Amino acid sequence: MMDGNGREPLIPKHGGYRRLKSFQLAQLVYDVTVRFCGRYVEKSSRTRDQMVQAARSGVQNIAEGSVASGTSKKMELKLTNVARASLEELRLDYEDFLRQRALPLWAPEDPRRKALVARRPETAEDVAQWVKEIHERRNGRNGQDGQSISSIQSIPSTYPEIAANAALVLIGVTVALLDRQIASLAEAFENEGGFTERLYRTRTSRRRNE
Repeated sequence: MMDGNGREPLIPKHGGYRRLKSFQLAQLVYDVTVRFCGRYVEKSSRTRDQMVQAARSGVQNIAEGSVASGTSKKMELKLTNVARASLEELRLDYEDFLRQRALPLWAPEDPRRKALVARRPETAEDVAQWVKEIHERRNGRNGQDGQSISSIQSIPSTYPEIAANAALVLIGVTVALLDRQIASLAEAFENEGGFTERLYRTRTSRRRNE
């Protein structure tokens, strides 16, 4: 990318991580995880801290990688990979939560997955509202669908199942975005190099113009 004078900038624009869809979704995953752990994971459990830290690591490393990109594309690539690995760790924690409680993991073709993605939630509250709607639709609302209030109260809560699977859907989308981002960064680094290569090109260009 050239500057206004047609020259390659030594330090390109960087740090615009807040505009990255991967960052926005990773931040949503973090907020959802904090809320999920506060409700469904015991406070004394080590898993609770691990899940929150893994979610936070995803957010922080995307941001740090973006900031580092000005002087080190290699570091940006490394930190973005760390973010992806953290979210993969978090995905396993959610899957463990479901398995250990004999709760179903939604199949890839489950229509609820597509429904949540199509909803495009922006906040943890948006996700919580969607979880509530799915729960009520599944169990009947206020005695609808021929169910009595007493029969509804006897149904085990599906909130943990729906909430965990919702988080997994969001993690899956975020990881897919990071995979594309990492591939793009790797290609750019291979074709253009990093700071050292830009410094060499800048010095060479100036010497030619002197």
